[in-house]
Amino acid sequence: MTRKYVFVGTGGRAEFFYGEITRQYRETSAIVGFCDVNQRRMDYSNRLLQEKYDYPAVPTYKAHEFDRMIAETKPDTVIVTSIDRTHHRYIIRAMELGCDVISEKPMTTDEEKCQEILEATRRTGRKLRVTFNYRYAPHNTKIRELIMDGAIGEVLSVNFEWLLNTQHGADYFRRWHRDKRNSGGLLVHKSTHHFDLMNFWLGSHPDTVFAMGDLRFYGRENAEKRGVTEFYQRAYGSENAKDDPFALHLDQNEHLKQMYLEAEAEDGYLRDQSVFGDNISIEDTMGVMVKYKNKTIMNYSLNAYLPWEGFIVVFNGTKGRLEVKVVEQSYVNSGGRKDQEGALKEKQITVFPHFAAPYEVEIEEGVGGHGGGDPVMLRDIFDEPAEDRFQRSASHIDGAWSIMTGIAANRSMATGLPVKVDQLLKL
Repeated sequence: MTRKYVFVGTGGRAEFFYGEITRQYRETSAIVGFCDVNQRRMDYSNRLLQEKYDYPAVPTYKAHEFDRMIAETKPDTVIVTSIDRTHHRYIIRAMELGCDVISEKPMTTDEEKCQEILEATRRTGRKLRVTFNYRYAPHNTKIRELIMDGAIGEVLSVNFEWLLNTQHGADYFRRWHRDKRNSGGLLVHKSTHHFDLMNFWLGSHPDTVFAMGDLRFYGRENAEKRGVTEFYQRAYGSENAKDDPFALHLDQNEHLKQMYLEAEAEDGYLRDQSVFGDNISIEDTMGVMVKYKNKTIMNYSLNAYLPWEGFIVVFNGTKGRLEVKVVEQSYVNSGGRKDQEGALKEKQITVFPHFAAPYEVEIEEGVGGHGGGDPVMLRDIFDEPAEDRFQRSASHIDGAWSIMTGIAANRSMATGLPVKVDQLLKL
């Protein structure tokens, strides 16, 4: 039986899903509609369907026509890839109208919206899935396996450092993510991946969170402190942007030009804002301490301006120590090949047992984006899911726990106090 899908939001992330449907799952899946605030972007997505994927164009609906789209196209599932602060609106309405939902991470941006989503799932009985592709990457699955199988005993503490570089990390400060009202900041939008991995690896979820963070590198004031004297609002049409290594030139990339530059007249969205401009309300330098329900303690850091991209995570257990280093490829969202997003340049897992020699762990070679996790997750979504002892498929409950670490961290940064997650959300 063919399952019908509609999309809400037709930016860069939507193509990740509809491109896979058209390439691999035409016999079991059908795209029947696009919904967006921007007609030109939907028209471009239809051109991609026809010219790039040899797939027929689908009906398009503006955001206020969402209910009409559901009534006319009768989808089984709504795939939500709009900006983060609108996720809850479409998730809840889709379920009320009888559809299941697949949501891009983060599921939403604050505890009130999260509570509304959880109540809607209970009220409607519909299914909601959150797309955590990092769980499916072979190296991350291997970490889960080693911990599950007791390679280092009970995990007592974790040090987890995630590095975003001056290409990918900077990109969050050019676009809508720079406004915390839209994204919840990087501790929600980006770190939800990392906090979900911790929940996945430990088989637990956060209890208490304390955090500190600030905007220290990006933004005009920080650039002025470093002696910068020439500024611009956006890269397109700016002389000052021509020699700026942080500038994104939309007119030099045909895909970005079509999807954003030529669509901006309709809704005013600027994809190429200066990372050293004003009106940035998210942090670029963050530290978080988390105590989990199983009493594991984690120290986490995220910095968005570093020379390389990837992560270092160390697990200390009752039987030894597990060390992981992963270096990822640089990329700009929607600016190149999808299989380069999170693709690996280097990966290493080492176990240091008590009273025995350390050893390197062999890791399966993944193919595709996010360390090989993307194609595995997409197969799990659009095909019959296989038996999985690691339970990588993420439900709305997993989606809620993943964002609550970042949401609690935002509350902690605002108050200077530790936050009990159970006091923010009823799960």
